[in-house]
Amino acid sequence: MNLNADTTKPIYIQVAEWIENEIIADRFLSDEKVHSQYQLADLFNINPATAAKGLTILVEEQILYKRRGLGMFVTPEAKTKILEKRRSETLTRMAMELVLEARRLSVSEEELIYLIKKCEGELQ
Repeated sequence: MNLNADTTKPIYIQVAEWIENEIIADRFLSDEKVHSQYQLADLFNINPATAAKGLTILVEEQILYKRRGLGMFVTPEAKTKILEKRRSETLTRMAMELVLEARRLSVSEEELIYLIKKCEGELQ
């Protein structure tokens, strides 16, 4: 398995996002143990300290919790937290990009709303 070394996104963030993706896909379930920093380091061929930093982010976000001497485990509310965070961050970023592009193209608010509703109708 490989992380993308060509991106500007730090490796430890990619590790955290990979674990989040595994949780979303139900490959790591509530209260289930996740890979250790050393397992992640072997899996992605990275420094264990980098893997540990990715795990720490998830602990700080209350997606993982530590059990002393046993490792890191998925919190019961992890999947919900990840989905809420991604919806909020991703949709806000995409909406901002859309509004900025509409301004550059002199698209009115009404026209933009119309285009969004049209796209929504085409998806149904």
